[in-house]
Amino acid sequence: MMVKDWIKQVIKPEENEKFLQNGKDFINDEELTNTLKSNTNPSNEEIREIIAKSKNIQALTIDETAKLLHVTDPELWQEINEAALEIKRKVYDNRIVFFAPLYCSNLCVNNCAYCGFRSENKHEKRRILTIDEVIKETEYVLDNGHKRMIMVYGEHPQSDVNYMAETIKAVYSVERKAPKSGRVTSIRRVNINAAPMSIADLKIVKEAGIGTYQVFQETYHKETYRKVHPVNTLKGDYNWRLYSLHRAQEAGIDDVAIGALFGLYDWRFEVLGLVAHAADLERTFGVGPHTVSVPRITPALGSQLSTESKYLVSDDDFKKLVAVIRLALPYPGLIITCREQPELKNEVIKLGCTQTDASTKIGIGAYQEGLPKQELDSEQFTIGDQRSLDENIYDIAKMGMISSFCTAGYRCGRTGYTIMGMLKNCVEGKFCKLNAVLTFREYLDDYASPKTKELGEKLIEEEIGQIRNQEFFMKNNGKIFNEFMKNYEQIKSGSRDIFI
Repeated sequence: MMVKDWIKQVIKPEENEKFLQNGKDFINDEELTNTLKSNTNPSNEEIREIIAKSKNIQALTIDETAKLLHVTDPELWQEINEAALEIKRKVYDNRIVFFAPLYCSNLCVNNCAYCGFRSENKHEKRRILTIDEVIKETEYVLDNGHKRMIMVYGEHPQSDVNYMAETIKAVYSVERKAPKSGRVTSIRRVNINAAPMSIADLKIVKEAGIGTYQVFQETYHKETYRKVHPVNTLKGDYNWRLYSLHRAQEAGIDDVAIGALFGLYDWRFEVLGLVAHAADLERTFGVGPHTVSVPRITPALGSQLSTESKYLVSDDDFKKLVAVIRLALPYPGLIITCREQPELKNEVIKLGCTQTDASTKIGIGAYQEGLPKQELDSEQFTIGDQRSLDENIYDIAKMGMISSFCTAGYRCGRTGYTIMGMLKNCVEGKFCKLNAVLTFREYLDDYASPKTKELGEKLIEEEIGQIRNQEFFMKNNGKIFNEFMKNYEQIKSGSRDIFI
């Protein structure tokens, strides 16, 4: 099929109609702008009441979020930051989940002004991975110690839904022996970051076994959206993208993920857009987003906007927006990426983040090619954190946090409505703690450097001590604790992929 013919059949606007309210979508630029303007001078008492509400694991309203965004008092920001970490620990305990991205193709029919993949970027070397190359890339990711992967695709007929399904199945087929122990390992869960799809196509990727389906609106501000996404492209259709995750829910994919690319428009407006998006998913399906991502624009070859946007977000404002999102949406996972420099990334993790990527390479075929630095003519943007997974884990451990490779929820039915209920009631985090210890034990024995293993052993002892002292785990004569310790000893003895 010719590219222009393929483009014509992608968008099916009738699939959005049932989600509209009185024929309108849920983003009203004027209302969100007015909300920001009308909440510029919140009192300290108001802010502390909002913080208390969030610490009670209740999502904030648009107005409450806007008030937080206008805090100027440094002492109040300190309280917000402390609350962000407290909320994260209350909902998800003390763990950070690691994953690796796999970029499969940089062929793209879109022409987004900020992106290295943009169709008019003549500097970009175009490539799509073969199935054999996907397998090879997966082997390298496994050899680093990862168990979770997010696969990324440009929007193009050569990387359509059938290619996605084939590559996803290829990733799941790969097995490797861990370098330290020789134990067999594999990718246990594949998530995808892909273009909006029809309900029929979404059912195909669900059947292929994806975990979470991630689509970022990039910017919720409609005028800005039109400026950076040409109207004659697929991505130029605002509502087709806005309702991509509604259609995913309709197709049976109950774990969906939202995000905004901070730096395209006013970061405060984008935070309100994310809160509105989460609220509409909750209103429609009773389930908000599984995760929220906070990527920030970094330089991209062939994109002037990526370095000259007047809305580029400072480090201080970036930390503020992360903390506010954590309070406004206390139960979804919060993802910080390797776009950021290591020092800032570590600071932001302390503001309530739950997941991050590591040992990241975003070039097409970059893992197997083992390039020592970024090849910008084959990549979407510039990454800031090029540390190995082991280096990331060591730094996280120094911060007193445990690294996790858990994928138990997907295999135990703790997804969608079920996991959201457990998160809101601060129960899921208890299972997160147990499975973090189990998967961290695997990593220490299978991959860890000597210094990471030494530090990790001490951290595991502390975590097990905390588990032993929590009433939740010791009820019914310690039934959960005893099961956990049995699994832990089995993993120490060489078993793998045991979870609770």
